[in-house]
Amino acid sequence: MLPEFKPAWWMRNRHLQTIMPRFFRPFHNTRYDLSTIDTPDGDFLELAWATPHNEQAPLAIVLHGLEGNINSFYAKGMMKKLKQQGFAVVLMHFRNCSREVNRLARAYHSGETEDLRFFINHLKSKFPKRPLFAVGFSLGGNVLAKYLGEHGTKSNLTGAAVVSAPFDLSSSCEVIRKSLGKIYQKYLLDRMKKSMQRKLPQIEQQISLTPEKLMAIDDLWQFDNMLTAPLHGFAGAEDYYQQASAKPFLKSIATPTLIVHAKDDPMLSIKAVPDSLDVSEHVTLRISEQGGHVGFISGKNPFKPEYWLERIVPEYFQQLVKKEQL
Repeated sequence: MLPEFKPAWWMRNRHLQTIMPRFFRPFHNTRYDLSTIDTPDGDFLELAWATPHNEQAPLAIVLHGLEGNINSFYAKGMMKKLKQQGFAVVLMHFRNCSREVNRLARAYHSGETEDLRFFINHLKSKFPKRPLFAVGFSLGGNVLAKYLGEHGTKSNLTGAAVVSAPFDLSSSCEVIRKSLGKIYQKYLLDRMKKSMQRKLPQIEQQISLTPEKLMAIDDLWQFDNMLTAPLHGFAGAEDYYQQASAKPFLKSIATPTLIVHAKDDPMLSIKAVPDSLDVSEHVTLRISEQGGHVGFISGKNPFKPEYWLERIVPEYFQQLVKKEQL
């Protein structure tokens, strides 16, 4: 039994739910330690660990969204709450979202699951007796859901949670390109271009792109067509969107998984909202009418907003821990 989401009376607008949490938590911090792990292809992943004193605590992986990192408000909030609930928590930075530029030309994308598979297997071999969970937000949620569908009963996870994932990438790209006067698109593109700019020396042998041409890109589809797709072996943006969308994989999930989504999400298409026919019997759906994109702010007092995601995800994981202990 998990609670339904009820939006705060003062936060019923979908854009407020999406934008305001970033301003509620300017000084929200959780203590963490940074480390790196080398990948099989000669690159690295940067990790942020928040670990309790209990060496047998269950483990939880946090996956951030597009151009997110340890400083993303939702990541820090979830890490802090999970640690308070007795979990050892680690945020896995996708390639090129960490402090240092990655060594190889490849970066990350919505359907890239190999780094997650490698890291999960690494943790499982290092801590074979500890329950292992993962929670993914937005792009990270799509990556996690696709991974779960790809690996079925061999996911090596005890449970998972997927929040505001763009399960249908093509239609969701169209929404972002138009939503709120293209403000969301500009926000994401500015971050993506800045991130990719520092990587130009690594990608120049694969893509002929000057800094001026990169900074002139003003459309998300164009960015994916010019960079994301060719860097990662796709024929173009639409080929990337079709192959990377997690929605076709939801029926193959065999790990207990909570999917949280709002129908009023201003950054995702309504086609991205799954229903019971889209998912396997192992998936618990929490689809609300309101909530925005990775928002889900509730509570009666505007000066004390309640972060519903930080209640429902740890609660879901705790239920699975108790079930496994029986």
